[in-house]
Amino acid sequence: MSDAVGILGGTFDPVHLAHLALARTARDRLKIPEIRWIPVGQPPHRGTPSSTPADRLAMVQATIDGEPGFVLDASEVDSEAPSYTVHTLERLRRELGSQRPLVLLMGADAFHGFARWHRWQDIFGLAHIAVATRPGFPLADFEEPLAEEFAKRRLANADFSKPAGHIVAFELIAGTVSATEVRQRVAAHDPPAVLLELLPPPVLDYIQHHQLYLS
Repeated sequence: MSDAVGILGGTFDPVHLAHLALARTARDRLKIPEIRWIPVGQPPHRGTPSSTPADRLAMVQATIDGEPGFVLDASEVDSEAPSYTVHTLERLRRELGSQRPLVLLMGADAFHGFARWHRWQDIFGLAHIAVATRPGFPLADFEEPLAEEFAKRRLANADFSKPAGHIVAFELIAGTVSATEVRQRVAAHDPPAVLLELLPPPVLDYIQHHQLYLS
C-alpha cells in the first residue's frame, strides 16, 4: 500500500464542500492514505483572512473529524510570514524525510497559474502534483514554460512510488464553491438550507455559534 501523504493547503476562511470533495476524491481515487490539511497563516497574494487562526483551525478540525486518513497540520496558521507552498514542502521534507512520497493537491485553475508561484520549479523536486479537473474539461492550453513541464512530467495513472516529480490529473465532480461567496451569503443571512449547499454541517454550526462573517 502507498505511504504517500497528500497536502491540501489553503486559507480555509471558511472550509467548504469543494475542499472536502477534493480531499475525499484524492484519498479514495488516487489511493492516498493520508491527507494533511494545512491552514495558512498569511496568504501571499490576498488580504488577511476574515476569521482568526483559532477559528479556521476549529472549522477544519470539525470538517475532518471522523474522516479516515484526514489530519490537521496546525504548524503554519499562526505565522505572520507569507505562506509559500515551497516552504511548506521543505518543512514536510525535513519532518518526513527525503523518500516519503508527497502529493500536492490543487484545482485546475490554480495549476494554470502555477508558473507564477514562488520558486515553482523547485516544487517538482519536493512533491508530486495532483490536479483536480472538472469532467469534460481536461488540462490543456498551458503557456510556456509550464507546458513543457506538464508534457514531461504528466502520468496517465497515479504512480507515487517515487518521492516527487510527477503530475497526475483526476476528475472531481463537485459544485463550484468559493469562500468569498460563502462569506457573502452568511453576511446576507441566507437561510441554513442554502448555506448547507456550500458548507459541511459542522462548519455552519460553528459559524452560527461564533457569529462569524456577519460584517
